[in-house]
Amino acid sequence: MTEFISLFVALIIRHWEVLYSLLVVVGLVIYAAASHSLHQRRHPSAAIAWVLGIVLLPYITLPLYLAFGSRKVLTKRAAHAGWKNAAVTTPATHATAARAQQLGMAMGLPEPVAHEGLNIHQDGTQALNALRRIIDGAQHTLELSTFVFGRDVLGDEIAERLKQIARSGVRVRLLIDGIGIYIGGYPDLKGFAEAGVEVVRFVSPFRSPKRGRTNLRNHRKMVIADGLHLWCGGRNLAAEYFEGDPRPILGRKPWLDLSFDLRGELARQALHQFEQDWSFTTERPMPANSHSVVPSSPDSDALAQLVASGPDQPDDTIFTLLVSGCFTSERRILAATPYFVPDTALLTALTLAARRGIEIDLVLPERSNHRLADYARHRSLRDLAGAGARVWLHPRMIHAKAVLIDEELALAGSANLDGRSLFLNYEMMVAFYDHQSVRGFSQWVDARRLESVPYVARRPGMLHELAEGIILWLAFQL
Repeated sequence: MTEFISLFVALIIRHWEVLYSLLVVVGLVIYAAASHSLHQRRHPSAAIAWVLGIVLLPYITLPLYLAFGSRKVLTKRAAHAGWKNAAVTTPATHATAARAQQLGMAMGLPEPVAHEGLNIHQDGTQALNALRRIIDGAQHTLELSTFVFGRDVLGDEIAERLKQIARSGVRVRLLIDGIGIYIGGYPDLKGFAEAGVEVVRFVSPFRSPKRGRTNLRNHRKMVIADGLHLWCGGRNLAAEYFEGDPRPILGRKPWLDLSFDLRGELARQALHQFEQDWSFTTERPMPANSHSVVPSSPDSDALAQLVASGPDQPDDTIFTLLVSGCFTSERRILAATPYFVPDTALLTALTLAARRGIEIDLVLPERSNHRLADYARHRSLRDLAGAGARVWLHPRMIHAKAVLIDEELALAGSANLDGRSLFLNYEMMVAFYDHQSVRGFSQWVDARRLESVPYVARRPGMLHELAEGIILWLAFQL
């Protein structure tokens, strides 16, 4: 046995150039085939990094690519299954909304449908009360999707409510991201199972058979009761997203976040999306009736459209709507996001909009919970400010995600304005087209703007600018 190992090692040493070249060729073929078959459109810096890594360090880069390299996981046909791909049947009142609807339908998004009872939560208390009401009011089914489920005062309360309602006969399904489950302190999965709550981890990084998808996280947040009531937005199910946790050991202060709830046909679109995510995670077929398309209601002025984005969509839907909105906007773009690290195309679209006279207001936290994101954002902020856009820094941590265009379109949900949200994560936004809903979101973001101070751009030193570039390059790879 020892002689065989020695002979094998000697052969490798003697022919290492051939083996190295063979591995490089195999790696490049795998990269090219995957990029073509799965429509893997990457930022140039990301593509160059993968190719150079395969050429220079194939032994390390190829396994990393197989584990983390895939950005799209479904074909165009699979992603579009279950929704009509037709022209807009309900014309919008204004040009901006009409263009967004037309573009959304062209990308295979579900058509705009009616909603009612929209309640935009002004603070964490309102959001929590609405969440309690929807959970406790479920009669037959309750679905929850979250990135983080906290092991804190808020998480413990929601867990008890879910167990209680499951014991009463309601089918309760909880989908938690496979990495996010560890961020909040790891909830009591055994207690859930004993009470009858079905819990699934979305692509666990340690035991997932889905190779190449470990880096693709489910960041969608929604709660759906009986397919009729939808609670949605940027809040995870943890204390800091609501009222905080006053206990001395944790000491989590509440963040500013944005969520909402509503009733109507839009909730069924969200349920269909949840069923897709649940089926993908459990590797079980979707229910037979889950592909039914809800028709729009022409008599209703309150129309909204579910905008899912991520590896399960053939297009980068949220990113495309944002870039298109920047180029077609006529008056104002108002946005709130905790992390602002846009790619070159989105930043260019925003700066060009500012230069042609569009009023742009961007609201950010003065200090977020991710220091690298705060450091990396300054290059983009300097470009925006130099183009005439206004950037506002809020003294508190803002976790809200919303973009409003011309007071005609409001995008609100889970997506941040950074590369991970726009190109890697499974995200979900809702596009609102009616004036009353758009105005409600606009007032919420504008109120945060009035609480903020203007950003002052400062020219960085050479080392500082170099560090920004390195962080920006690495940030896109994460």
